Parts: sequence; C-alpha cells; structure tokens
Amino acid sequence: MSEPFRSLVLNRRFGYETLRVLELILVSKDVKSSVEVQSGLRQFMRSESLSVLKEISEKNVEEKLLVLEFLVRTFALVGDVESCLALRYEALLLRDLKSRTHQWLEVLYLEWQNFAQQSLDNGFYSIAAKACENALLSLEGKSAEQPTPDGVCIERISTEDPKTDEVFETEQVIQKIKKLKECAMASASSHSVQTQTADYMKKRLKQKSMVCSPVLKKTTCVASTLFRNGIKKRNQRKLNESGSLLGWS
Repeated sequence: MSEPFRSLVLNRRFGYETLRVLELILVSKDVKSSVEVQSGLRQFMRSESLSVLKEISEKNVEEKLLVLEFLVRTFALVGDVESCLALRYEALLLRDLKSRTHQWLEVLYLEWQNFAQQSLDNGFYSIAAKACENALLSLEGKSAEQPTPDGVCIERISTEDPKTDEVFETEQVIQKIKKLKECAMASASSHSVQTQTADYMKKRLKQKSMVCSPVLKKTTCVASTLFRNGIKKRNQRKLNESGSLLGWS
C-alpha cells in the first residue's frame, strides 16, 4: 500500500525518510502491482506538487531548492520523466537567477550540458536547446576575454601560465555543446513538421470522410436494394420452375 508515503507527503515531510518509504513500497510489489502503484502515485504527485509549489512560493531559496530536489527525486522514482525534468529545469533556473547574489548557487556548464542531453534523449527538444544556450553562457562567463574566430570566448584556467591543452579542451567542450544544440534544434524542427503533417492528414481524412459518407451511404443503400430485388426475382423464377415441374401451370 502507498498510504504511508501519501501521508508523509500530505504532512509535508520532504526528506530522505519519505523517499526511502517510497522506494520500499515500489520494490515490495510484483511487476504488475508495481506498475499500478506507480501510476496511482504519479497522479497523486502531479496533483499534490501543484499545491506544494504554491506553498513554497514565499519561502527562501534554500527551502525552495530542497523541496524541488525532493519532487525531482520522487517523480524519477515513480517514472514521471516529464515532471522530473520540468522541475529540474525550474531548480536550475532558480539557482541561476539567485547566483548573482549567492555565488554558491552557481550552475556549472556541465550541469546544463547534462540536463540538455537528458532532455534531448526524452524528446524535450526546445528545452534541450535552451539548456545548451545556458551552458555556453556559463562557459563564456568564466572565460578570459579571448574570443574564438566565431565570437565565442574560450575559458582559461586561472593560473599564471595557462596551458595550451587546457584552452583546447575548453574549446572542444564548446563545440560539443554547439553540436548538441544543433541536434536539439533540428529535432525540434523535424518534430514540428511531423506534428503539422499529422494534423493536416487527420484534417484531410476527416474532410474526406464527411464528403464520402453520404455517397457511400447512398451507394450502399442502392446496392442493398438491388441485391434484395435480385434475390426476390431469383426465388420467383425458381418457384415458377418448380410449379412447372409439378404441373401447376
């Protein structure tokens, strides 16, 4: 039963103990029961998380991040990838915003890069592209003012004698993130075209169905009448033939 976990969430116990209870609930079920429990918990958490997010809107940044981390882990455990990534994105954006006054909240480029890859892998292409942009901005913000030919700054390690291989390594990272962004944008564009094409085909099929239905109905009706009349004539002919054989005529 998932009641212990639900009770803890309703009482706003957003800690390790609650996550542990959830893990135990999920592993104690057989495959079929686990799927059913996960489905029920996904619905419960989607609904409850909306209330939770409203409740923490006035909390300080540390408390908000702790709750967001709990929700992210919970949605990951119950198999809700979309909600998990959405809340991770919210947490990263919050940290990025507050890092201007709280340096320890700074989001590293690698965090944005990893999030972009996960978003891309799960079909959230636009979010992946935006995460790549943030990763590049993070790199630029940490770089010395030495732009590459395409205008992107290269990060240097803060030493008295920066090594060439360190600069080269950072440039490779930048190019890797750019390729990831290009892939995300291409996938987003392709997905958009496929969606538009699917919508167009559905619309055309619906229009065709509306046009053809009366004709089909009329044709079916005429064919049915002709078929029945043919049977009647055939039966009448056989009856006449039988009558002739019996001397009725």
